[in-house]
Order: sequence, then structure tokens, then C-alpha cells
Amino acid sequence: MNKLNAILQGDCIEVIKTGISKNTVQRSICPYFEENGFLLYNDDCLEVMNRIATNTIDMIFADPPYMLSNDGITCQAGKMVKVNKGDWDKSKGFDKDVKFHEAWIGECRRILKPEGTIWISGTNHNIFQCGYLLQKLNYHILNDITWYKPNAAPNLACTTFAHSHETLLWAKKDKKSKHIFNYELMKHWNDLDDKFKNTDKQMRSVWAINTSPKSEKEFGKHPTQKPLDLLKRIIIASTNENAIILDPFNGGGTTGIACKLIGNRNYIGIDTEQEYLDLTVNRYNKISMEACLSYE
Repeated sequence: MNKLNAILQGDCIEVIKTGISKNTVQRSICPYFEENGFLLYNDDCLEVMNRIATNTIDMIFADPPYMLSNDGITCQAGKMVKVNKGDWDKSKGFDKDVKFHEAWIGECRRILKPEGTIWISGTNHNIFQCGYLLQKLNYHILNDITWYKPNAAPNLACTTFAHSHETLLWAKKDKKSKHIFNYELMKHWNDLDDKFKNTDKQMRSVWAINTSPKSEKEFGKHPTQKPLDLLKRIIIASTNENAIILDPFNGGGTTGIACKLIGNRNYIGIDTEQEYLDLTVNRYNKISMEACLSYE
């Protein structure tokens, strides 16, 4: 570990340790995994975020539960399967779902730096609730990005149009603060696979990016795992070096892995499911091993 990484890792630990819990009795929460500014917590996101000091996070990417595990069907690898993902994805009813989203989005606002931004990914099942709450909680919405999936699964029910996109909401904490947007990098982000990106022209708000390839599922997969190409674009667009990035719903760890691949970013990931944290650790260790071999 070089000196810079040690300092950055210390910053991440300090962010956690200086937080003040809102609970009357604060229990100890230790990292599930910790290495070189890469922290994973096996806990409820509110429990961890409650311990993060105010105004300390540069950027948040959140892919919250869609609340659609309702015994429906979907297509996976050409086969009809149940849409159920786990208890964490089951709706508790509209009012309770909204209350859940308001709690974590509100806590994200507290811990973001004044110039910090948040990205929320979702579908029609949850994104409109989250968009309403962003406005209710005084965020300033910068963009709504349409992530078009050229290789999206077909709609086996044949009762609606095939779901082939997700919406990404990008918002900043304070309308008056100057947020990070690396405009020139995005202008010249000439991804040949993205048919909506014109060479060396402004990047627009519709992105064509395939869903996660098999190579990103080597150690297993999360049911809503995001592709690295998506998270790399988001992180490079909206953060600078040494940023502290938080993902309150770590899932398969794509946000953290993208931070590791880009370099010089610190990551805090939180998830209640240990198997997905183990998946993240395996992905992280593979990248670290490949980096070591490349220096030999």
C-alpha cells in the first residue's frame, strides 16, 4: 500500500468512525472487508449511513430494490423464470415502500458534500417514487438518463411493450453549489458500441449500453447487476480523483469494481446479503491479482 492509498483508506475509515448514530444505543459496526480505500459493510444501509459524518461523501450511486418480487415471470438465458429476487425486493405496500425510499434518500442528502451528487437507477416500478422524493427533499435534478439496453430480455407475457431501458436520475444536493461534471471527457467518450454517441460531440441523455456480459459474472451474479461500462461512465463523468463514492445497495459490487479499475477513488459499499459481498470481494481480488501480475 503506498502512502496515498494509506491516506485515502484512512479518510474512508475516519468518515465512518466520526459519524454519530441516530439510534439511542449505538452498536459497533465493523467493515466486512477493508483494503486500500475499499470498504464493504454487511448491514442495513441506514445503520451504516447513520454513522457517516455529515457532508463527507462526493458521489452516491444507488440501485435500490425495485419491489417487484411478486411471483411474476421473466426471461433469463432464454428460459422462463420467476421474477422473485429475494425478501429484500418484496413490496410492503405503497406507503411503506415510499417511506423506505424517503429514509435512505434523506440520509444520502445529509452525508453528501454540498457539491455532491447522487445517481439513482430504477424502472417504472420505483423510479417515479424516487424522483418525487428527490424533489421533496430539496435535491436539484440535473438529468434523467435513459439507459437503453440493446440486448434486453424479451417480454414473455406479451401483454406490454418489452422493457428495454432503465432510468437514471442524476441530482445534486444543493442547487447553488457547483457540482462535478467532466464535460470534455464525456464529449470525447467515443464508445463505438453506443449508437447514440456521436464522435466528439456532446454526450446526450440516451445511452446504449448492453447488460452485464458473462465475463462480469465469473464469480456469480446479482439479479439486478449493472454493467461495468455503465458505472465507469457515471463515475468518470461526475467525480474527480480522491473522491469518496458510496453505494448503499452494493449488490454485485459493480460500483466498487469500477472505482478500482478507474483508480484513485475510494469506495464504501453496503449490503445486507453476505453472498453478494463475497461476490464483490472475489471480483476485487481478481483485479488486484491481475494488477500485481502486470507489474512483474
